[in-house]
Amino acid sequence: MKNSICRYDVSMRKLLAAINEEPAGIAFVVDESEKLCGVVTDGDFRRLLLAGKSLDESLSKSDLGEFVFAREGQTMDELLRITDKRVRTIPIVDANGKPVNYFRYEHRLSMIPVAEPDLKGNEFKYLTDAFLSTWISSRGKYIDELELKFSEFCGCKHGVAVSNGTVAIHLALLALNIGPGDEVIVPDLTFAATINTVLHAGAVPVIVDVDLNSWCIDPAAIEKAITPKTKAIIPVHVYGQPCEMDKIMAIASKHNLFVIEDCAEAHGAKFNGRPVGSFGHIACYSFFANKIITTGEGGMCVTNDERLSDRMKVLRDHGMNKQKRYWHDEVGYNYRMTNLQAAIGVAQLERVDEIILERKKIEEKYKSALKDFPAIKWQQNISGRDRVVWLVSIEVPAEKREALFAALNKHGVDVRPFFYTLSSMPVYKAYVHSDVNSKILSARGMNLPTVTGVDAEKVLNAFKEVF
Repeated sequence: MKNSICRYDVSMRKLLAAINEEPAGIAFVVDESEKLCGVVTDGDFRRLLLAGKSLDESLSKSDLGEFVFAREGQTMDELLRITDKRVRTIPIVDANGKPVNYFRYEHRLSMIPVAEPDLKGNEFKYLTDAFLSTWISSRGKYIDELELKFSEFCGCKHGVAVSNGTVAIHLALLALNIGPGDEVIVPDLTFAATINTVLHAGAVPVIVDVDLNSWCIDPAAIEKAITPKTKAIIPVHVYGQPCEMDKIMAIASKHNLFVIEDCAEAHGAKFNGRPVGSFGHIACYSFFANKIITTGEGGMCVTNDERLSDRMKVLRDHGMNKQKRYWHDEVGYNYRMTNLQAAIGVAQLERVDEIILERKKIEEKYKSALKDFPAIKWQQNISGRDRVVWLVSIEVPAEKREALFAALNKHGVDVRPFFYTLSSMPVYKAYVHSDVNSKILSARGMNLPTVTGVDAEKVLNAFKEVF
């Protein structure tokens, strides 16, 4: 703390230099005999300037208010008792009243989060560029660029940027004229957006079971649920695992059904070497903050059908005629993405391979740390399916899961369970067709923090306690 000690009669300029020397943003002020007579923080400095002090004026004792200090030899408990929300840095003085050290209490969120965005590329640069261009709403070069490059990434010809992943599915349903009287098959193990959009469209969802190995919708369960009213299937590539798209597309072709791929959690995953999202009539992605790539909020529909692409672009823009501005041929929606969001997305897409690889490394780090726990069942690598790691997802014995949650939280590790099954929620009970495997998985599944630099040792210690 030597460089952050200054005399009370120094200039404000020198006081600022002393404050800057200390990472805590504080200066310790002494009198002629080098005894502590005050403490000045960067906030105090700003208040002195606002009160009329100039940088070349000297500090005076009257500028110093009351302060809290401690003496050498005081215990940690004693130091903690004299800290509060206002006083977090406490100078420590010797027997002669001279400052020799200080104690600082930092109350920070110590919990390792389940997910956080990876924004280490050109995100801020492009965002600033979009901001300075004044094109901050639903038009701009970054929207066009994101639609073009993301659709290419997905192996599709057309991209339609939207405000979030949920409206992407709704838009797809509307573009395919799915509505009242139509049935749409959805998996039981998925986020509620998948089924909610079907209900928003006025159609009837039909909930079917998933496969125990892949966790994805079971083609056999799809086949059993088809009726003359069935109009579409929404396979969800859950937790980054591709669905069995060859069988699903064969079923759809046999029964003349539409396929809307829900790829919200599977950016970059492949089935038989082909990107997910390129199989169905339309595929939908989410760019929420916890997704593999993000725009904060946002989403995308991709398709190989130009007619569907054009229809979705009209519907997302209030149903406005593209040739006759402000003329509305049908009731549409405001589902547009902003140029600011797209700017972040373009930067994210530049690094998507790097981000996917980093998530895979995080999973490998966990596997290494937890290799001595055979009770853990890791998400499977299935032949022909190149999954991606959205969140590190595992199965544990159902009877141990709550204890693991508690132990992990105690060690400062956030964790989340698999999705509740749709069939378990009263609001969706009327739509259940089959749900045996999904209930088993929902009770066993958990997602570990999938963030760079995660402390696997903390996770290991929690598992040791429980097992």
